[in-house]
Amino acid sequence: MEERYIRNLGALSEAECALLREKTVLVAGCGGLGGYLIEMLLRLGVGEIRAADGDRFEASNLNRQLLSAPALLGKSKAEAAAERAALVNPDVRFVAVPAFVTEENVKELIQGCDAVLDALDNIASRRMLARACSDAQIPMIHGAICGWTAQAAVLLPGDGLLETIYPEGAALSSKASLSFTPPFCAALQTALCVRLLTGRGIEAGKLYVADLLDMEMASLF
Repeated sequence: MEERYIRNLGALSEAECALLREKTVLVAGCGGLGGYLIEMLLRLGVGEIRAADGDRFEASNLNRQLLSAPALLGKSKAEAAAERAALVNPDVRFVAVPAFVTEENVKELIQGCDAVLDALDNIASRRMLARACSDAQIPMIHGAICGWTAQAAVLLPGDGLLETIYPEGAALSSKASLSFTPPFCAALQTALCVRLLTGRGIEAGKLYVADLLDMEMASLF
């Protein structure tokens, strides 16, 4: 076993670490959530990571986005993710897609994936991605943040959980985002993803919500 993964042992078995090396995931979005998701998946040694984002860094990203820096303002987020991947774990196959996830490209992006991680910033795109994953029989790990609050869930094909989380007419109430909320949410998503990819199992139909201001965590539905 490679030395870089030795500290995973005890929490993960050697067989589970090897299994992760065989998996392919898509991270949809390379911003606040996406940057931390990519970092955690790289360090775990997931075999192939695809990362899609058509956005470029701007100053308002600097308070929370791992991949951002003043010198990178105006740079493609997907390209910055690729450079980070090469630095952190060059053994992982990293595919950067400098484009937004759309109806036109979503089927190609998720093809062959074992899981899809939602790091999007709007409800409409999440619904579109969830429909595509359900049609392709691929689990999607949802994540979202607002201020002090983070939420995560595994969406299984056909379970309709996203429609329960975001019923018709739902709208985002705020764009507030603190430096610590995205990595916390990404950690929840990554933990769920690892459980799924290694066959440890997940409890379907659950939305995990963390309130970091009052230090409370609940599971809904």
